[in-house]
Amino acid sequence: MKPFRKHVAIAVDGGGMKGIMVTRALSILEDHLGCTSHDLFRLAAGTSTGSVISAGIGVGLSGAGLHRLYCELGATIFRKTWRYYLWPLSRHRYTSRPLEIALKRYVGDMTMADLWAADPPTDVVITTFDLVTNRTRFIKPWKEEYADWKLVQAVMCSAAIPSYFPVVGGRYVDGGVGAYANPCYLAAYEAYVCLGWDPAETTLISLGTGRNPHTTQPGDADRYWAWDWITPLVGAFLQSSDDQQVHLVSQFFDQLDFRRFQVDLQEPIAPDDPTKIPELTSYGDQLGRKILNDEIDPVMDLIPRTASLVL
Repeated sequence: MKPFRKHVAIAVDGGGMKGIMVTRALSILEDHLGCTSHDLFRLAAGTSTGSVISAGIGVGLSGAGLHRLYCELGATIFRKTWRYYLWPLSRHRYTSRPLEIALKRYVGDMTMADLWAADPPTDVVITTFDLVTNRTRFIKPWKEEYADWKLVQAVMCSAAIPSYFPVVGGRYVDGGVGAYANPCYLAAYEAYVCLGWDPAETTLISLGTGRNPHTTQPGDADRYWAWDWITPLVGAFLQSSDDQQVHLVSQFFDQLDFRRFQVDLQEPIAPDDPTKIPELTSYGDQLGRKILNDEIDPVMDLIPRTASLVL
């Protein structure tokens, strides 16, 4: 693994339970470096499950600790009750109360501003989509607008997957509803424009939560009915959006030491399936090895790094 530069940032994708693979990979990286993620990353950006992990990094939880948290609470948070079996007759499949209780246990009443006032300060950027203003909000500890927000509140907003969890505050849902399910470009922009980090002295680690296999074969689409288009269209939107963020970072921050790591799933894994914890942990081992061996996501090899920084 190439040495990291002076400033090190991390960006973590959304994906529900698939965040397990990221926490496992972080624990492998920590063992290799002999330090915690909190000691390593001064900037952490996350969407949905990525916001849980980024907040954990901000408050000092280790990768191993976060992995235990996911494994212990997965079945509790995604417990199948009447809501699950009667959905879509109910507004959402799960109550968000178990997640909120778990977050408060580890984070307490810490505010976003507390992250910035700590020594050393950590910039934790959390995305959420505001249905009222129809835009993505970037919740940051140094921004006066969000200084008094509870960290738990910010994470709950970002993790409110539509149809899975209830809307927060009557307006906030999962940050992945917008274009930032992969927040790597957001992290690069935050590092350079907001924190003033020199891209030539900055390393950005971007961690994906698994790429689903392609299941459409030639000629399949000719036989699609209207409802058959839902899955491929949603999948195409999400993957295209994720890869677009990688493209933006590579094009506009060409001096940045940008490393995107991703694993290919053998079969699709739902974001609310705690029975897949062993498989997800195994994928996390694979992701961790990729980080240590600098095996970047092949999508980066398809992007020519020719542009200069454009603001």
